[in-house]
Amino acid sequence: MAEVRDRNLPHQVQVHPQYRFDNTTGGGYGAKNYHSGPSTSQVLAVLTLLPIGGTLLALAGLTLAGTVIGLMLATPLFIIFSPVLVPAAIAIAMAVTGFLSSGAFGLTGLSSLSYVLNRLRYATGTEQLDLDHAKRRVQDMTEYVGQKTKEVGQKIENKAHEGQVGRT
Repeated sequence: MAEVRDRNLPHQVQVHPQYRFDNTTGGGYGAKNYHSGPSTSQVLAVLTLLPIGGTLLALAGLTLAGTVIGLMLATPLFIIFSPVLVPAAIAIAMAVTGFLSSGAFGLTGLSSLSYVLNRLRYATGTEQLDLDHAKRRVQDMTEYVGQKTKEVGQKIENKAHEGQVGRT
């Protein structure tokens, strides 16, 4: 028989929030407004994309059919000329692989050198010198542009003054 003293202990009550998925007021997780239809932009998107998707799907089917028919017609030629085509295909594949791996190795090498140079510049502190040099050049260029602007303004003012003197 079960002991009676277990029933006298207080129990902990855990409360978990419950979300209603049919709530149409917009509150709670997963609540959706089922009474409104699709928006105008959604309808226009479907009306626009449906014919485009159908056309592309039809073109994909036609392309697949043409490829299968072409492969069926070309298979006898591949079999007859295989002593020539197989080595040619292998040579082309090796050449393409060589070009691609050469480019990959070149890019990897350049990026590695760039990384090493940037780390060396950072370690030696020359990047700060480069930054200071760039700031000086920008300041010099600003002063130069300001001076040129003043000179052009003076020339325009002199020309205007000469034009007024010539009229009187």
